[in-house]
Amino acid sequence: MAIGESGPATTPVVPAPLERSFDQASVDSAVREHDLGQIGIRPSLASYVKDLWERRTFIKVLAVSKAHSQNQNTYLGQLWSLFTPILNAAVYVVIFGFVLRIGREGIENTIAFIVVGVFMFRFFERSVMAGAHSINKNLSLVRSVQFPRAVLPIAGVLTELTVLGPALIVMCVISYLSGFLPIAGRVTIDWHWLFLFPTVALMWLFSTGCAFLVARWVAMTPDLDNLLPHVMRVLMYCSGVIFSIDRFVGQFSWGWIVEYQPVAVYLYLARASLLNEPAYPPDGTMWVLGVVWAVVFSVTGFFVFWGGEERYGRD
Repeated sequence: MAIGESGPATTPVVPAPLERSFDQASVDSAVREHDLGQIGIRPSLASYVKDLWERRTFIKVLAVSKAHSQNQNTYLGQLWSLFTPILNAAVYVVIFGFVLRIGREGIENTIAFIVVGVFMFRFFERSVMAGAHSINKNLSLVRSVQFPRAVLPIAGVLTELTVLGPALIVMCVISYLSGFLPIAGRVTIDWHWLFLFPTVALMWLFSTGCAFLVARWVAMTPDLDNLLPHVMRVLMYCSGVIFSIDRFVGQFSWGWIVEYQPVAVYLYLARASLLNEPAYPPDGTMWVLGVVWAVVFSVTGFFVFWGGEERYGRD
């Protein structure tokens, strides 16, 4: 063959594709060996609770980091976590306590009464809103990492509990100092103040249950997120945050519904622990209701949230 002439064209030989097949026995063996699980399905309740418990440290770190990240771009930083409820309480005290005088009906220390109500209700309100945003505002995390989704609402409520800690100290100081004013009844420091701790614990469990419920509802129907602030505002006025429920609705046959609904019960327990209000004496019935509401809502909320585990981030 002369130089420069090309030989006959050759067709490249394409190897046959590799066929890889696995029988059911090998698949089952790999699952057992590597502890694999099928994605896109709801895990069993036992394994779900176990996974949550194994991530308890992560939940704590996530909650604390969120608490410290709030208001980090402001000059006063974390102080706003204290100033905001103080300013809200001051507005309600002035308007409802001294201008309209609604908050003074049947109450000896209006300042302490409203301050306790505002601080405690704010914790519940922010916990519910944290639960409502826990899924929809973390969709990138939900869709990219496999973990129990209940971590998010639990961490959201725990964040608010972390913020509530120093706020409780401020609440107690304001309540005590208000007793020295000539226009307010005395607030004495005694052993009843210790009941504030179980009150907060019960309200935390109840708020976590509510966070579970709204987390699933808002994940299914995002429009509900726009209605929640209005629901919270109505609930605030129906829970006696700024006025005595017994004074205004106690004479009605349906007044017991408002008096014994969960938020009103926890506000009653907090005020009975700190204040010397004759209208809010220690009441064993309220404690029983507080425990019942906490257990019912926390358990029910958890089951409802777990029931939609495989749908979060997929709807």
